[in-house]
Order: sequence, then structure tokens, then C-alpha cells
Amino acid sequence: MAGASLWMLLDDIASILDDVSVMTKTAASKTAGVLGDDLALNAQQVSGVVAKRELPVVWGVAKGSMVNKLILVPAALALDHFIPGAIQPLLMLGGTYLCFEGVEKVLDWIQHRKRKSPEAAERKLAEAQGGANGGLDEKAKIKGAIRTDFVLSAEIIVITLGVVTQNPETSFATKAMVLAAIGVIMTIGVYGLVSCIVKLDDFGLFLSQKSGMLRKIGQAILRAAPYLMKTLSVVGTAAMFLVGGGILVHNVGPLHHGIERALDGTPGVIHGLAANGFNALCGMAAGALVLAVVHPLTKRFGKGH
Repeated sequence: MAGASLWMLLDDIASILDDVSVMTKTAASKTAGVLGDDLALNAQQVSGVVAKRELPVVWGVAKGSMVNKLILVPAALALDHFIPGAIQPLLMLGGTYLCFEGVEKVLDWIQHRKRKSPEAAERKLAEAQGGANGGLDEKAKIKGAIRTDFVLSAEIIVITLGVVTQNPETSFATKAMVLAAIGVIMTIGVYGLVSCIVKLDDFGLFLSQKSGMLRKIGQAILRAAPYLMKTLSVVGTAAMFLVGGGILVHNVGPLHHGIERALDGTPGVIHGLAANGFNALCGMAAGALVLAVVHPLTKRFGKGH
């Protein structure tokens, strides 16, 4: 009898772990766009830090990110238990916020292209040289990056919660383990890659001091590093519209079904590209609409976003 009970217990544990594995994989694929945005934004946040302080800054932000997850995961589970009907509205609110942030980034980029600030350039140079205010600037960067991470982490957790609540029979333990797994995987993945990105130029410099093929590789890395950061910025902004617009479209039934009917019968690749393109357009429209409402208010009360 004891042996049979132990076998049943092990079978139950294996079943739960299998469910956790499947749901974690599904959630990871659905949050990949936010992960790309998180990666691009955090890589930008730590840029301009003096070289020897880059990894400590990344570590500081990573610790703050884990604290964010420790707050968000229990909050998400409590929300699912007590107010499950609030998940979809919050998910749409988060998607709308991402679209709004995306539009703001595009406008900031356009304004920056038209008018570059000498004061900003001087401040960036002072940060790179580790001036007298370097410590304060570093703390400000960490706090700003942690605030950004909180918003994107909340989006990741809510999307994951949407995945695990699709099956009403999913146990509380399974939900908790999936949310915790996603939190840990995303944090390690994002800040591990950010660490590699911010030290890429140092690695290229190291190789460029060698001889032969290694020297050429190092020089190529040094030339490519600035373009990589610019590419990440573009990808991050695009991810905001794709993820945010996708959330809005999929949660508005008539719109989602209308798109599916319009694309019915199209080849897989074309179907995917067209659907993502429409999601991005909806995201841009939603972000522009929110900005049109928010911008006059913030301007009137004298507060920036």
C-alpha cells in the first residue's frame, strides 16, 4: 500500500512538472516580443556608463528585476484567485501602454533627429568619463531601468497568467510554478544578454589586439557594436507595437475574427506577416490615440511622461 501511494505521488508530481513545462514553453513564446523589447530598453539604459561599472550596473538592475518579480507573481496569483475577471482588462491596459510608449519613442527619435541637444552630449561625455556625479548618475540609471523593468515584467507576468488560466482545471501549484519559472528565465535571459551586449566592444577590443584572424574579428565586432545597439532600439520599438497591438486585437472579438476571415486561405508565411502587420498598425493607432489624449493633459499640468 505504501509503495502504491508513493508511486501515485511520483506520478502526480511528474504530471504537474509536465504541465509546467508545456505551459512555460507556451508562455515564453507569447512573451518573446516583450523580451526583445525588455532587452533593447535595458541595453540602452546602461549605455554611457563608464566601462568598469557596466557589469555592476547590470547586476544592480537584475537584482531590482528579481524584486519586481517577487512582487508581481504573488499579486498576479491573488488577482487570479479573487478577481479573475480583471485579468483581461489589465492585459489590454498593459498592451495599450506598450503602444503608447512605442509612439512616444518614435516621436522622441524624430525630435532628436531634428534637434540634438549640446547639453545632452556634454552630459553623456561626463558619464562616459566617470565625472564627479558618476555615482549619482549610476544610481539614477539603475532606478530608471528598474522602473522600466517593472512595467515590462508586469506585462510578461500578465501574459503568462493569461496562458495558465486558459484551462480552468489548472491547479494553483502549476500556475505558481509557471509564473515563477517565467520570471526566473526572463530575468536571467534578459540580463545575461545585456551583460554580453554592453561588454561586446571590450571583447572586440581584446581580440583586435591579437594577430591574424582574431584581430580582424575584433575589428569587425568594434565596427558592428554601435549598429547592434541601433538595431536593438528599432527591434524594441517594433516589438512594442507588435505585442501591444496583438494583445488589443486578440481581446477584441469582432476585430480578431474579422482579420482571421479576411486572411483565411492565405499561405502560412503571408498569413503571419499580414496578421502581424495589422497588429502593428492597430498598435500604432492605439498608441497615437492615447498620446493625443494624454499629451495635452501633461502639457497643461506641466508634467512630462
